[in-house]
Amino acid sequence: MNRRRFLSAMGAFGLAGSAIGGWKYWPEQGWSNPCLASLPEAVAHHPLMQSVWSGLDPAQVWDCHVHLVGGGDADNGTWFSPAMDSLWHPVLRLQKLFYMNAGCVHEAPGQLDQSYVARMLNLVDGMRPGFKAMLFAFDWFHDENGQPDRDRSIFHIPNAYAAQVARSHPDAFEWVASIHPYRADCVEALQAAMRDGARAIKWLPSAMGIDPLSPRCDRFYAALAAADMPIVSHAGRELAVQGGNQDFGNPLRLRRAMDHGVRVVLAHCASDGDDQDLDQGANGTRVKSYELFARLMDEPRYADKLHADISALTQFNRAWALKAVLQRADWHPRLLNGSDYPLPGVMPLFSATDLANMGLLDPAAVPLLQEVRAHNPLLFDFALKRLLRSGQHQFPSSVFETRRFFERKSA
Repeated sequence: MNRRRFLSAMGAFGLAGSAIGGWKYWPEQGWSNPCLASLPEAVAHHPLMQSVWSGLDPAQVWDCHVHLVGGGDADNGTWFSPAMDSLWHPVLRLQKLFYMNAGCVHEAPGQLDQSYVARMLNLVDGMRPGFKAMLFAFDWFHDENGQPDRDRSIFHIPNAYAAQVARSHPDAFEWVASIHPYRADCVEALQAAMRDGARAIKWLPSAMGIDPLSPRCDRFYAALAAADMPIVSHAGRELAVQGGNQDFGNPLRLRRAMDHGVRVVLAHCASDGDDQDLDQGANGTRVKSYELFARLMDEPRYADKLHADISALTQFNRAWALKAVLQRADWHPRLLNGSDYPLPGVMPLFSATDLANMGLLDPAAVPLLQEVRAHNPLLFDFALKRLLRSGQHQFPSSVFETRRFFERKSA
């Protein structure tokens, strides 16, 4: 693939600007996920791979940020916008092609949904027994009256489907519900999700039409606080799911949830984009979203309410924040690991070599990690983060043993 096609493809993820600066982001492992099966024995038993599990209880290791994908070909209510298959929407179409390849799906009629789950089961089987992936549902975009709007939605993964997949494979999966807070039945939907075993609530504010600062959310916040159910919410700029109001991803807008007593997990440590500094008033300047996230993390009143996941921090558009996050040891008890799967299978988005050049990874680990990624992107993401170092700093075991956070209160 030539450089022009590379930049077009990266533009589909909003990353072309990062690539224009030079050739260092040319994909070191090519464009296509090879979708290989189990690790070769020599790789699986390599001392470095054994070391990534050292000091961990695999039964406590839950990947807290995993996307469930479906096209509705199994009569389960899942849905993709037709625009993702349209030549009139080349960005969306290219994104879908990358996602489908990353998840190793078969797009033959009736096979997409089934093959995505089958591939995930294969990847989880490549982890240590006890490990689980937390599967995200994804609600419709809703208007200000709380009505679903399919025309402004990109995809939909019903709570019932996520619950069914987790229930069918209890040794591999947990699930996370997605409920729009403007819905008239949002509290009832939350109660139903809890009965079905949901561990958290997933929001992507821009793509779902949620303003976390709106009073419309208060009824839902009260119910979440009473149930001790956390929200895992995207923060900062959203690139992977198009549409909506990007300002809704401002980390400061989630103060309202925490002031109601809700535990909040800010995805990706808000490591991409910029937002208005609302603390300066209506005319506040725009600053890096990460700076606003850091401000919230340093406010004592949110010490037991605000958490963050480190999903996608190793992507080349976010890796600039890795050193700072690694060195903030005071934050580490409040960080949670997630992979943002299937993105680790989108081959151009990650470069172990680049992380080594940044001084965050031993160069000797790069070839092994590349081999792991060709077979198991989920394990690659986990192993890479376990091997990251910034001076004497690394992510402790508690960042990966996330189960306790999501089991704080039983149903």
